[in-house]
Amino acid sequence: MVQSAVLGFPRIGAQRELKKVTEAYWSGKATVEELFKVGKELREKNWKLQKEAGVDIIPSNDFSFYDQVLDHSLIFNVIPERYSKYNLPAIDTLFAMGRGLQRPATETSSAVDVTALEMVKWFDSNYHYVRPTFSKNVEFKLNSTKPVDEFLEAKALGIHTRPVLVGPVSYLYLGKADKDNLDLEPVTLLEKLLPVYAELLAKLKEAGADTVQIDEPVLVLDLPAEVQSAYKTAYEYLASETAPKLFLTTYFGDVRPNIDAIKGLPVAGVHADFVRVPEQLDDVVAALSPSQILSVGIVNGRNIWKTNFANAIEFVNSAVAKVGAERVIVATSSSLLHTPVTLASEKKIPAEIKDWFSFATQKLAEVVTIAKAVTDGVGSVSEELATNAKSILARETSSITNDAAVRERVGKITEDQARRKSPFAVRLAAQKKALGIPLFPTTTIGSFPQTKDIRIFRNKFTKGEITAEEYEKFIEKEIENVVQFQEEVGLDVLVHGEPERNDMVQYFGEKLNGFVFTTNGWVQSYGSRYVRPPIVVGDVSRPGPMTVKESKFAQSITKKPMKGMLTGPVTCLRWSFPRDDISSKLQAQQLALALRDEVQDLEAAGVYVIQVDEPAIREGLPLRAGAERDDYVKWAVESFRLATSGVEDSTQIHSHFCYSDLDPNHIKALDADVVSIEFSKKDDAKYIQEFSEYPNHIGLGLFDIHSPRVPAKEEFVSRIADILKVYPQENLWVNPDCGLKTRGWTETRASLQNMVDAAKEFRAKYVASA
Repeated sequence: MVQSAVLGFPRIGAQRELKKVTEAYWSGKATVEELFKVGKELREKNWKLQKEAGVDIIPSNDFSFYDQVLDHSLIFNVIPERYSKYNLPAIDTLFAMGRGLQRPATETSSAVDVTALEMVKWFDSNYHYVRPTFSKNVEFKLNSTKPVDEFLEAKALGIHTRPVLVGPVSYLYLGKADKDNLDLEPVTLLEKLLPVYAELLAKLKEAGADTVQIDEPVLVLDLPAEVQSAYKTAYEYLASETAPKLFLTTYFGDVRPNIDAIKGLPVAGVHADFVRVPEQLDDVVAALSPSQILSVGIVNGRNIWKTNFANAIEFVNSAVAKVGAERVIVATSSSLLHTPVTLASEKKIPAEIKDWFSFATQKLAEVVTIAKAVTDGVGSVSEELATNAKSILARETSSITNDAAVRERVGKITEDQARRKSPFAVRLAAQKKALGIPLFPTTTIGSFPQTKDIRIFRNKFTKGEITAEEYEKFIEKEIENVVQFQEEVGLDVLVHGEPERNDMVQYFGEKLNGFVFTTNGWVQSYGSRYVRPPIVVGDVSRPGPMTVKESKFAQSITKKPMKGMLTGPVTCLRWSFPRDDISSKLQAQQLALALRDEVQDLEAAGVYVIQVDEPAIREGLPLRAGAERDDYVKWAVESFRLATSGVEDSTQIHSHFCYSDLDPNHIKALDADVVSIEFSKKDDAKYIQEFSEYPNHIGLGLFDIHSPRVPAKEEFVSRIADILKVYPQENLWVNPDCGLKTRGWTETRASLQNMVDAAKEFRAKYVASA
């Protein structure tokens, strides 16, 4: 019998219950008991949903109040001293590490002031994890029994689960050395960590767990030899009579270059992602021993398109032919964390298009159906197969997906369209003359706090309760307030604040042809930050201006330069659910042409600073070096330049990047006049050095916008001084890490004022010495 398995399920709740209670807890409006109660209810609901769908292998410990990797740091006591010294309750330590904490002293507690740990992208997804941070003297110990507790919680409901752990090699490799131990290679801590993993596994076996899913996703990366060899050390240690069976899990890419690290490991089976790399089947099978099980990741955990049952069944049958049915599991390719919870609540998507989709709940039925078809024959699920085939054919033949005019325009793209008229030095001289920007110019990344009033008015307009004219007047007033605020604080290059925008990708998708949108298709990006990715269903084009009206109005009420704010083509694509029937390159080119028209319209409207954000450009980079990565860099860079190169030398093009390990060479290739990069949580001075020879202008973000903490002016001064040790002052901009949408006005004013005051101090110093 072929079993069905799910690697993980969305923890957020169909109505964002987790976000609501977490933010209520942070603001003091919910107790810790209420927080834990909602968490328990969500776990129970998820387990029962999977059980009722007929899934054979159901995960536990896939739930987290913030991030599953951060959970492991708490479990294994990887808590830097700057957090542990406050002796906070475990849940508050978790949140302090994830988002920082600044709290005044009270009669019963001391003051707390600590920044968050670094947050980076989870491989090539839009999920962010909190990077484990190690010191040489870290004392690994079992600080929590969360995986055991949640296994027992499910067991009490009559549901036997497979607990999920991040594997020891991946956990260490994905971490970094703390700022005082920068010569430390975390993987060298493996032998110290393994006994604590073994202790946890023993407790899971005692609780009744027979198998544990061990996620080792770094096996799809380019690993040095010492990391590959660490697998033998780790798993020979962990596989013992006191431990449950271990099931090694990889996803998001090709495991073949590290296949030797898997061969001979004492694990019960191996899971691989055959959605992303179906070609690796023979090599993965060859690496298995005669008794090891093959978990076939065939239902896409990263996208929302229905699985083609005919193709999937054929693929799984080919695996069965190689190893036997008793050694095959049908599974999701990865955790379903990256997909919305359910399609059932979507009432506004056109029925024809909705029929093409499958969200997390629907994917449960997909793995069960495929497993049954392989076990009992296709006749046992003939009705499901017929319905699925009809949906697949309807999408393939739909007129919605193809726009001949768009394809024709893409076919006429020339190399000159992706080149600015002059080199940077010539452009810079023209921009200095036109814009009058001072030394150490200050700016923000785009958005300002989205208040309750903004959300209420947007909701009323969406529901038709107010007229377009009433909504427009409200937005203009919000823009006026934001512009006045920036002038009061003393910023040099202003933004309009984006009060009219719901999301930096969704907003543009709603203005373009080729997209559809969900009502409740939320996906966790990090912590309590959830997004509703648009879905690309057809060829993309721009029917008219998208941002010109608001930017033109904002520029008309100030004498300072106003930035037009756009989201770049690669980010629009990566932060949507893209099509899987045409290439990413073609989709990016279509978006670039639409944005090129918008950039030129902004310039024509008198907006001469235009920011085109590309935070997802690193995220889209193929995980391994080679021809595929080189090709991606080429078309991703060309797409950005196609969008931004149709302007005069005197128009200044900015771009923004955040929460990724960036390659300066890729940023340089974009040829933006100014780039701003998230930097506040980077501890490594080498990161500044990597950009020290960047030829254009750069702003390294100086405060963490994901935290309510307010840095003092002295903190900004110290940070700028460190940067100036390796970076020329004439090229440095001063800005936050990212947009301020999720922050409150009080902390925003205080942080920006301190930042501006620090910039003015350096400006006075360097102008006086010139």
